[in-house]
Amino acid sequence: MKNYDYKSRNPQGKSVTGVIEAETESEAIQELRRRGLTVTSIQGNKSFKKKGKLSFSLPNFSTSVNSLSKRIPRKEIVPVARQLATMFESGIPLVESLEVIEEQCDNENLKSVLGDIASEVRQGKDFSHALSRHPKVFDNIFINMIKAGEASGQLDDVLDRLATHMEESEELKGEIKSAMTYPVVSLVMICCISLGLLVFVLPQFRDIFDSLKQDMPILTEAVMNLSDLAQSNFGLILFSVLGSILGIRMLINTHRGRRVWDALILRIPIFGPLMQKTIVSRFSGTFATLIRSGVPIVGALEIVSKTTGNVHYSEAIEKSAEAVRQGENLGNPLSRTKRFPPMVCRMIAIGERSGSLEQLLEKVSQFYDSEVRSTVKQLTSLIEPFLILIMGGVVGTMVLAMFLPLLQMIGNM
Repeated sequence: MKNYDYKSRNPQGKSVTGVIEAETESEAIQELRRRGLTVTSIQGNKSFKKKGKLSFSLPNFSTSVNSLSKRIPRKEIVPVARQLATMFESGIPLVESLEVIEEQCDNENLKSVLGDIASEVRQGKDFSHALSRHPKVFDNIFINMIKAGEASGQLDDVLDRLATHMEESEELKGEIKSAMTYPVVSLVMICCISLGLLVFVLPQFRDIFDSLKQDMPILTEAVMNLSDLAQSNFGLILFSVLGSILGIRMLINTHRGRRVWDALILRIPIFGPLMQKTIVSRFSGTFATLIRSGVPIVGALEIVSKTTGNVHYSEAIEKSAEAVRQGENLGNPLSRTKRFPPMVCRMIAIGERSGSLEQLLEKVSQFYDSEVRSTVKQLTSLIEPFLILIMGGVVGTMVLAMFLPLLQMIGNM
């Protein structure tokens, strides 16, 4: 048995500290939860620290042997997690499960990673340690949940929970991505078609209109002047567009530029609220999964803060984690950040008091998942006719501008 120093809160919200004996850190957390306490942080005491302790935090991969392994898309990791959970739950040993998945893997990079992990586990290394050698493939959530499952002896349950979480996250991400791709591609096509007409098609009518020797309608004159401008500055227009795209990408890669960009995204009408709902859904679902797997609240917050995809929400969660570390309830600092809806903060506060934080977080995640999906469907149904109207308006205006002089000439005959 080992001793663990812990900080927690009772159902009344009062801070409770003490020492508990347990075989592993996860067992200590589970025992404290059975006592009605919400664990905020836990670590081995000084006598235990000499032997090393199990920590749930952002690992340092600077000395990782395979830190240079190529990044693999998350969508290819999802089926690996599900297959691993299914086989492990069926009683197939971990090493054998990894070898089976490696054999049927089509991605050579992922196949190499799985082979290295199987080799490490076969040599007696922890599964979580083997995963941590590949930080570009397996993120902090994956590694810390596996670590928690190993410590508690519930690796099969954790693997199933992890696979489900990844599948739901990727499904929601795919729906949002497909909904956003259509309007972007359509706008690019509209711009390309418009530029093509102005630069290559309309100039062919210039000689015809000049031969008519009559004043052109205002619309035709305006369109032809725009065509002359686009034709004479075609190279400059292309350079400006490409330069703007490159400049924005470079700006986003800076800390200050990222802050400005993320703030701008949140302020865009319609899309800003959709992004906020997506972040809240991701935060609630991931946070609940980590807590249910045995990761302490502070450690879970530190991990979740890196998964929001928005620097302002990441900073809000980091500030809240620090407040919890100082003994506050999570609901209060989250509310002060003004980033999370009052309903979310209130449900988290209730969950802390009642000892059912992960259940309420899951309900919050489910609610915002449905909100995001509903918003995406509405956007898709509204954007399609709107884009068709824009394209019809652009092309129709140019066609009308070409025919107006002919109609005017016929009227004068």
